[in-house]
Amino acid sequence: MSLQRFSSWLQDQTFDHARRALLAVLKAGPIPKHVAFVMDGNRRYARMNGMHVLQGHFDGFVALRRVLEVCSILGVRCVSVYAFAIDNFKRPQEEVDGLMRLAEERLLELCTHGGLLSQYGIRLNTVGKTTLFPPQVQDALAKAEELTRNNDRATLNLCMPYSSRDEITTAVEETIQDALFEGRTDPITEKDIEDHLMTSKANSPPLDILIRTSGVKRLSDFLLWQCTEDTQIQFVDTFWPDMGVFDLIPIILDYQRKVWSR
Repeated sequence: MSLQRFSSWLQDQTFDHARRALLAVLKAGPIPKHVAFVMDGNRRYARMNGMHVLQGHFDGFVALRRVLEVCSILGVRCVSVYAFAIDNFKRPQEEVDGLMRLAEERLLELCTHGGLLSQYGIRLNTVGKTTLFPPQVQDALAKAEELTRNNDRATLNLCMPYSSRDEITTAVEETIQDALFEGRTDPITEKDIEDHLMTSKANSPPLDILIRTSGVKRLSDFLLWQCTEDTQIQFVDTFWPDMGVFDLIPIILDYQRKVWSR
């Protein structure tokens, strides 16, 4: 091994040990059960670094692996990510086709034996109107869910293609249909609708923290019902492909501070 490679290896090992030590300290305090991410900034990251936009999306997938690992080490039980909005189908066809290929290829990389979801016991759950996807992407999602269905340490809600308005509309429709089928005469309640949300069907715990990257301060039709008065909403300036442990640490510390102050 050359001196340069040894130096690089040593730096990586030192960073990994420091990261794990920091996470061990954080884990001693209260940890959120459900954290959601609006993974924003892939395209701007690509433009700023002189890359093709699809490289930005690929680097965003690498960031997803990195963030999922941190959440798994901390013991977060559920992570929800806004992977593809229904409105994203309006983007240039070349970009949409590239995203479909990326989803098809990388989903199985996450889920196969030895992959991140297998390593940390994470079950993948698709949240969204998957019938809008090409058949090969639907097949990849179904296979990924099947490969991880026995994992029981944590859940990854992959929201694609998703919009909160569509989720709420679908929940209301299903609630009414069930009430008519059962012959109910009592009023439909908020809990009836909540029970029909896609996240509820996946047994997701209440949303503790919603994080949006890239400095944009809006929810963009993501988990609007789930964002209650107890949900902490965090906006960070980092582009999603650059998101890592040192962006998450202050967010978790802020969560712990607010829990302890209740």
